[in-house]
Amino acid sequence: MTYKWLLLCFLGSALAGGATFTGELWDSNRDIYGRILEHPFLKQLSQGTLKREAFAFYMIQDAHYLREFSRALNITASKAPREDWAALLSTHAAETLRYERKLHESVFRDYGISEKQVRETKPSPDAFAYTSFLVANAHTSSFGESLAALLPCYWIYWEVGKELKKKGSSDPVYQKWIDAYSAEGYGESVKAVLAIMDEVARQAGPAERQKMKENFRLTSRYEWMFWDSAYHLRKWPPNN
Repeated sequence: MTYKWLLLCFLGSALAGGATFTGELWDSNRDIYGRILEHPFLKQLSQGTLKREAFAFYMIQDAHYLREFSRALNITASKAPREDWAALLSTHAAETLRYERKLHESVFRDYGISEKQVRETKPSPDAFAYTSFLVANAHTSSFGESLAALLPCYWIYWEVGKELKKKGSSDPVYQKWIDAYSAEGYGESVKAVLAIMDEVARQAGPAERQKMKENFRLTSRYEWMFWDSAYHLRKWPPNN
């Protein structure tokens, strides 16, 4: 099966008018997404008024996050019941590091942040908690449960990117970030994962579907926490 097939599955289920599992996930978590859009980190990023210190904090933490996200994605790919799904997710894991490393390196260069500084900065409490859950869940849970936990990172970023692109940002660095997550190519990757998620959900029993919903909501909350952590420059207590 090809990527085009996955995309057609997703579009076909949507055009058919039937409720999809991913549609149900999104509808039941609109409250969290609404809070994410209202968060001052994203509002000020769009306005161009977000403090550079907060964005630098976020980008360094995101570098730590993406390394562990890629690891969880590879573990999940190894559990895929179909070879085309495994190949797609493994490709995403590699592309995530390669593509987003370019974005990070560009921002670090603009901000004068060295690789040594990135390496020596520890993951924040929120980043550590989020990535620890993703990796542990990938090891111990079913393919569908693990994919549901990874999905908010894909999907919420795409929706946020599209929303912020409507207004853009006066800050060229922030605009670069918006462009990355609203890009057509990124959206195609998200749609492919949504197609897999819906197919897995159709084959899952009630207990697994419930766990998938719980994982999706939990990591959607972690997404809000990640931005909130950067906005407040949250470090480890008591001595940072």
